[in-house]
Amino acid sequence: EDMYLAATSEQPLCAMHANENIEQSSLPKLYAGISTCFRKELTSHGVDAAGVFRVHQFEKVEQFAVTSPHDSWKVFERFITTAEKFYQSLGIPYRVVNIGSKSLSKAASKKYDLEGWFPSQGTYRELVSCSNCTDYQSRALNIRYGFKKLGIAHTTKRSEFVHLVNATLCASQRTLSCLLETHQTPAGIRVPDPLVM
Repeated sequence: EDMYLAATSEQPLCAMHANENIEQSSLPKLYAGISTCFRKELTSHGVDAAGVFRVHQFEKVEQFAVTSPHDSWKVFERFITTAEKFYQSLGIPYRVVNIGSKSLSKAASKKYDLEGWFPSQGTYRELVSCSNCTDYQSRALNIRYGFKKLGIAHTTKRSEFVHLVNATLCASQRTLSCLLETHQTPAGIRVPDPLVM
């Protein structure tokens, strides 16, 4: 298995800046990655295997940012706020969970999950994952920003590593599943106003 299909657009967006030294004045760089995502989902051991919630292939819109260390936490909060506004506009009840350190990946310094309410299951389930990876990924990919002049001799200090922030905005199958459950009526499905053309 020396070849892989991308699990999220975050991966090629990170790689796009590999070995790059970015001018500080151009930060933060904000992206919306729209892609097909591929997952093995081996850890689920058959959970949701018969439905559309946990699938091997799906469409996703991802928020992604390359920032200075000074701005990464502001961007992190901005991304989760954007996701909240999106799900509010669709009328989906949700909660935001601050993930405990024992459950974080190696890359994430802090992570929020936005969980939508699924009435048929009587529970909240993850719709959005928002992580500040600080410089964990940028060190591996050698993504830096700026050079600083020091002293009269104009010697330069080595540039610093950027911070990378990512957040789901919408994973198609999960969002559709939640929409269908939330907006069922005796007459059918009520389509939220933002989706009516």
